[in-house]
Amino acid sequence: METENVNTTVSKLRPNPSPVSHLCFTASQIWLRIVAAATSIAAACLMFNSRQSKVLFGTDLDARYTYNPSFKFFTIMNVVASVLSLLSLLPVFSLGRKFSNPVNYFFLFIHDLILTSLMVGGFGAATAIAQVGKYGNNQAGWMPICDNFGKFCHKVMASLILSLLSTICYLLLTVISANKAREVSD
Repeated sequence: METENVNTTVSKLRPNPSPVSHLCFTASQIWLRIVAAATSIAAACLMFNSRQSKVLFGTDLDARYTYNPSFKFFTIMNVVASVLSLLSLLPVFSLGRKFSNPVNYFFLFIHDLILTSLMVGGFGAATAIAQVGKYGNNQAGWMPICDNFGKFCHKVMASLILSLLSTICYLLLTVISANKAREVSD
């Protein structure tokens, strides 16, 4: 008798989502994670290949992403985000099953929130340095370098655009995961 009460209590705690909304949730999670992983790894590859050498006033000068800690952080964050996004497909597939644990939606939300925060931080740091590289800073005496290293700056700009797309995907994933975790807890 007690077992029947526990079973009915558990079934009341786990509301059955409608098949259409659950399918939309799973499809959007899979699609956005793949797009986010693809754009973030493309952004990292562009940064890995962004270097240019030039001779100015008899001196050989290089522009590389490794010369700046913000660009290094940005590149590493894109690689980490891409790998974690692909790895997070496994829990998404397991959440697609009928009797998955609703608590896992909250963990997926936390995962997405952390990735979004790290991506925003890396994007912000790299954008600030790109701004200084493009326009310089007269008050600090920093000259713009994009006049002389155009190829390098174009690759960094393309990488920033791809990373922005990836960051938007992670933000959407965070909102969708938060909404699903809230629905399940109700």
